[in-house]
Amino acid sequence: MVKGSIAPAPRRKSRFRKTTTGDIVIIGFMLVLIALCILPIMNVVATSFSSPGAIIRQEVVFLPVEFHVGAFADVLSDSRFMWSLAWTGILTAIVVVVNLIMTILCAYPLTYMSLKGRKLISFLIIFTMLFSAGLIPAFVLFRDLNLLDNPLVLILPGMISVFNMIIMRNFFMGIPDSLKESAEIDGLGPFRILIYIYLPLSTPVLATIGLFYAVGRWNGFQDALFFLSGAPQWHPIQLLLYNILQNIVAVDALDPGATAAPGWGTSVQAAAIVIAMVPILCVYPFIQKYFVQGATLGAIKG
Repeated sequence: MVKGSIAPAPRRKSRFRKTTTGDIVIIGFMLVLIALCILPIMNVVATSFSSPGAIIRQEVVFLPVEFHVGAFADVLSDSRFMWSLAWTGILTAIVVVVNLIMTILCAYPLTYMSLKGRKLISFLIIFTMLFSAGLIPAFVLFRDLNLLDNPLVLILPGMISVFNMIIMRNFFMGIPDSLKESAEIDGLGPFRILIYIYLPLSTPVLATIGLFYAVGRWNGFQDALFFLSGAPQWHPIQLLLYNILQNIVAVDALDPGATAAPGWGTSVQAAAIVIAMVPILCVYPFIQKYFVQGATLGAIKG
């Protein structure tokens, strides 16, 4: 280098790495998956807001044709549908609270290495994930317990999920032992340690597991289909939608004795589906910020 010359400035590294063929393939694959999830929903929403004539002419794809909201008015005026929607909301709230309590009470003791029979208890719990008696033995058991046609059959058998319990247990095990030891020195017992230390630190995983339980109960219908056949007043909204789509039952707008324009039944069915989707979609954005954090933090330890 010539004396007195100015050295070239160092080349700055770009914050963005070069896009590779693999990145393009992954992005394209994810876009296809997103489309497969969103487009059917767009079609149902468009159908619910379209006129019966446009539906009959098969003009509705992803956007409403001849905008019409009469189907929503008919669905919302049906007392059976509204009761089923309200009952499902009440049932979901009960299930979330009960299942979270049972999950915590099962996961927390398993974090104590001094618990006698800890490995055996863990094995028996995990064993239920791999093997189950099946539908017929469950039906016989619920019959003997007088749970058939009883709303408790939607709550008691699924009071805890082993998968969610493992996530909760692993999250608890990730909390430093020094916090527990310092609390024990201050005179706190196991229950107070759970209330004042573990639970305040577990907001992400509690929100995540609560969302799992809420979505599972809101979308569940098979247990009601099998065990509540004689008690239609306790049918959750998803089973009512199933029966409507299968033409087993009908809301007032689909009453076989009523006169309706061709295509009106399809519009009403789509409107019922959209209304049933709204509550859980309204809850999800408030819990989404905890979702990834809770799921990953619960998987730190095995």
